[in-house]
Amino acid sequence: MITLVGILHVFVCLLLIGAVLLQGGENVDITAAFGGTSQAAFGPRGSVTLLAKITWVLGLLFMITSITLAVHASRVGGGSVLETAPAKSAPAVPAPLKK
Repeated sequence: MITLVGILHVFVCLLLIGAVLLQGGENVDITAAFGGTSQAAFGPRGSVTLLAKITWVLGLLFMITSITLAVHASRVGGGSVLETAPAKSAPAVPAPLKK
């Protein structure tokens, strides 16, 4: 089951990267490139595009699979990495310099 969630997580991650890269920025018109004001920045926003909705859904799936994998790793893995770290040891003393 957790292998399926891991595979789904990687697949959703790749789709999310693609969806974000396909979208244009808010100020994509030529006036914004030369310091002019853009109507998109200060005017009313248009309707949400299909690509934006897909990005929201993929982002939600990415968060759900991330939390699922993190909870599973904390239950199976036995706790934090810091709890299983070795005890502190004295720092290594550097060798004397030869002249």
